[in-house]
Amino acid sequence: MSSQSMSGGSKRTLTIILAIVAVIALVLAILWLSGAAPSFLNSGSHVKGGGNHIYRGIAGLVVAIVCGAGAWWTNKK
Repeated sequence: MSSQSMSGGSKRTLTIILAIVAVIALVLAILWLSGAAPSFLNSGSHVKGGGNHIYRGIAGLVVAIVCGAGAWWTNKK
């Protein structure tokens, strides 16, 4: 779907949702990379010992960048 075919309200909603997801992903990435992530974030992990904090942090950064770029793209005129 092109950005021109979307109505103004749905385009704004999509931009807000993408921006919120980007901020949340960035906060989680910072928590995982710093090692300060709370234990409940690792509760569903099949890997024991918590050695995947770097990979989760990098994945969080990637999601934050992609969602931030998507929010910027949908917001530009």
